[in-house]
Amino acid sequence: MAAQTTAKPAGLKVLHATVALQTAAVFVQSITAGLMMTVPYGHVLHSAGSYALWVVTVAHVVVAVLAWRPGGGSTEPIWYSAGFLALITAQVFLGVFHVTVLHVPLAAVLLVAGVVYLFRIRR
Repeated sequence: MAAQTTAKPAGLKVLHATVALQTAAVFVQSITAGLMMTVPYGHVLHSAGSYALWVVTVAHVVVAVLAWRPGGGSTEPIWYSAGFLALITAQVFLGVFHVTVLHVPLAAVLLVAGVVYLFRIRR
């Protein structure tokens, strides 16, 4: 009897890669936040990273919709990506307006949520 392999559809592979990239970008943002406090050009890296993270999150929404549409699977990745986009957008505005009292805790929430969802979606 031949062993059966269950290959994941290409859309799910791209979705997994996008979530991994997004989670890595959130982690890099925590590093650039530390650099912002220690080196003169750290704020430039943190700012550039925030906009890059926002673009990756928009791509995550698009990929989630495209991964769902062909097979008619769960809409959970769409809801997660849309919620994450809303939080990242709020995070960018909090950072631009220097509302550190909300910006820092939200960053921690985003990092934990990203890691948890990455492990969850990999199952």
